[in-house]
Amino acid sequence: MTDLAFLVTAFTTMFVVIDPPGQAPLFVALTQDMDPATRRKVAIRACATAAGVLAMFAAFGEALLGFVGISMPAFRVAGGVLLFLTAMDMLFERRTKRRESSAEEEEHVDPSVFPLGIPLIAGPGSIATVILLAGQHPGIEGLATVILVMLAVIAVVLALYLASELLARLLGKTGINVVTRLLGMLLAALAVQFILSGLHDFGIAGM
Repeated sequence: MTDLAFLVTAFTTMFVVIDPPGQAPLFVALTQDMDPATRRKVAIRACATAAGVLAMFAAFGEALLGFVGISMPAFRVAGGVLLFLTAMDMLFERRTKRRESSAEEEEHVDPSVFPLGIPLIAGPGSIATVILLAGQHPGIEGLATVILVMLAVIAVVLALYLASELLARLLGKTGINVVTRLLGMLLAALAVQFILSGLHDFGIAGM
C-alpha cells in the first residue's frame, strides 16, 4: 500500500469509526448547562484524554497483543468483525441510542474524561482501529503517520465540539442521521477489507 493510499485509508477509517458529526449532539447534551468557557475546557480535556489513550494503544498495542499471544492476522479479523458490528449499529441507529443513553445516565459534573474522552471518542472501535493501522504499516514512520492521522481526526472532533450548537441547528436530527448512515456504509466496506486482509495473512483468502 502506498503512503498516500495508507494515509487516505487511515484517515477515512478513523473518521468513520470516531464519527465526529455524531459526537456533536452528544456534546451539546452533556454540556448544556455550562457556560461557553467551561464548555471549551471540557472539549479540550476530552479530546486530549482520547488522543493520549489512542496514541498509547497505537504505540504499544501490537506489543501487548504479542505478550498475550494474539497474532496481528487474528486481531485484524477480530477488529474487522468489531468494526462491522459498529457499522451495523450506525446503519440502524443502535450506537447513537446507546451513546444517548450513556449521556443521560452520566451524572458527573465534568464529563470530559468519561463519557466523552472514554468511551465516546476512544472506544473499543477506535482503539482496535489504531492498533490495526499501526500493524499494517510497522515502523516509526507508520506509527507517526497513524498518530498524526488520529490527531487530525480528533482535531475535527474538537472543532465540531466547539461549534456543536451551530452544527446541530444546521443539520438537524435528520441530517445527522443521514450522515451517520452514509458513514456506516463506508465503515462496513472497510471492515470487510480488514477481515479479508487477516484471512489473506492466514492463507485462507486471496486478495
